[in-house]
Amino acid sequence: MFGDVTFAYPFLLWFLLLVPAIAYWYWKKRNSVTPNFTFSSLQIFSRAPKTLKEKLVHLPAWLRIASFAFFVIAAARPQSFSSGENIFTEGIDIAMVLDISGSMLAEDFKPNRLEAAKKVTDDFIKGRTTDKIGLVIFSGESFTQCPLTIDYNVLRNLLSEIKSGMIVDGTAIGNAIANGVNRLKDSKSKSKVMILLTDGVNNAGEIDPITAAQIAQKFGIRIYTVGVGTIGEAPYPFQTPFGIRYQMVPVEIDENVMKQISAITGGKYFRATNNRKLVEIYEEIDRLEKTRVEVTSYRNAKELFYGWVFVGLFLLLADIGLSRTYFKKLP
Repeated sequence: MFGDVTFAYPFLLWFLLLVPAIAYWYWKKRNSVTPNFTFSSLQIFSRAPKTLKEKLVHLPAWLRIASFAFFVIAAARPQSFSSGENIFTEGIDIAMVLDISGSMLAEDFKPNRLEAAKKVTDDFIKGRTTDKIGLVIFSGESFTQCPLTIDYNVLRNLLSEIKSGMIVDGTAIGNAIANGVNRLKDSKSKSKVMILLTDGVNNAGEIDPITAAQIAQKFGIRIYTVGVGTIGEAPYPFQTPFGIRYQMVPVEIDENVMKQISAITGGKYFRATNNRKLVEIYEEIDRLEKTRVEVTSYRNAKELFYGWVFVGLFLLLADIGLSRTYFKKLP
């Protein structure tokens, strides 16, 4: 019964030793009762059948003793624990760096580039189990939406809240890389990866993309760059006094800079014209050298005393009810 159970106050269980003592005291008391009147012989009653009330005359006392035992066990607070063991598993640290500039609203991806990128990123996160992942967003500036974590529910919620216009418009690729480096530089993992997704040309920020890539290389960070956009022109929604109007705009991605960033850090450049290209990136990441990451274990306590209290109360109430009704003594 108590194989997987521990007690918060085990010393209280010593009171269970009183149970046999109380039972013995009751037995002695019953046998030492002096009759109010005597007969010369009781043989005449030996053949008389016992009623149910006579057979169960000691039931209230045993109910009282049993309820005491249940209350003692409840007071000791029995608990069960669900616990996980410390294990070592394969994992890498990943910084997802996502462009949220106004041009990401172009609709060569459906429903648009930004939402398509968020959807594929979310699917990627759902497929992870032990990798620590962080999220950096940028346009004219850059900031960390979520630091490195294995709490994927929090990460996915923060990803879903991203929208264009959160930051001043522009494309600060160098600042974005520097921010990603800050997320990864103190990592103990042997594999540190940054996935930079953008659809434009660096035109903002204080840090040059090539300089930022060289800093990343010093910290052993591999950068995979993804240029998002179709070849040629893409439909872009413009707000006019008459509603949304679409205009074809040229797709301008600085592929030379993207390739240099990846080459400096030992990564790879992808031109993503559809979601399939993004999947190729994640397949490449799966082939990276992995390092062992310790997963911290924890214990969750479940209180079990409620059932013991309930049974104890039931037995006590049954004792009181029977003593005052069925087994009530005449005055």
